[in-house]
Amino acid sequence: MREAETTRKRIADFLREEPASPSALAAEFDISPDAAIRHVRHVARSVDGDEQLLAAPPECRECGFDRFDDPANRPSRCPECKSEALDEPEFAIEA
Repeated sequence: MREAETTRKRIADFLREEPASPSALAAEFDISPDAAIRHVRHVARSVDGDEQLLAAPPECRECGFDRFDDPANRPSRCPECKSEALDEPEFAIEA
């Protein structure tokens, strides 16, 4: 009998295939976006030595600001223009 894969293992496998936002991971794995970010943070610490987790930071759709302190975060508004129109971060695993 094959042991069921953990959510983190399935997320890591998914991110090896294609980039994804926290909301996309949440929908794919039936978890909350915040839980998806927690899983991604753990996956980042446990990827193989020849791989790395890449994170495209959130970006403001109004002014283009993308220099957030934590690229694996879902901020509620832009620190520059205060807009709430933000794209989510995206994550991928590459060798």
